[in-house]
Amino acid sequence: MHSVAIDAQQEYISTEGSNVKKRFNRQDAIRQVVREKSIKTQRALVEELDALGFVCTQATISRDIADMGLRKLPEGVYVLAEDLHLQRMVSTLVTGVVRANNIVVIHSQAGTAQGVAAAIDDASLPDIAGCIAGDDTIMVVCMTDAEATSLEQLVNKLRNVHE
Repeated sequence: MHSVAIDAQQEYISTEGSNVKKRFNRQDAIRQVVREKSIKTQRALVEELDALGFVCTQATISRDIADMGLRKLPEGVYVLAEDLHLQRMVSTLVTGVVRANNIVVIHSQAGTAQGVAAAIDDASLPDIAGCIAGDDTIMVVCMTDAEATSLEQLVNKLRNVHE
């Protein structure tokens, strides 16, 4: 009898641990989708996650949005809480962005590049090797061309430029 109780407890802990892992994996996917695409509704987020193999309900996504602190920009697009400072800096100071293979060059108003670079660093974006800032230009080195493309898209999204 004692063995059955221990087995049941271990199964519960294993299931609970699995649920936590699923939630973290789903939230990592949400982070990726929100950074890469202009998501305006929970329904759209559910559909994007479904395409990535995550089966979840809108209620689950609603809880994830609250847990992660996602916010909506005035344009109605979701943004991660940790990207809000970056969004403010990019939307007001960045004048252009160009990608060359795994390097992203970001142009900003004169004298603002170091602040924008600091905001990029503070956002802890994945797969960025580093930033170098001058007066009005930031060079961001990404690990791969695909990650540079994602960064370029994110910067344009935060600038509210749809290309």
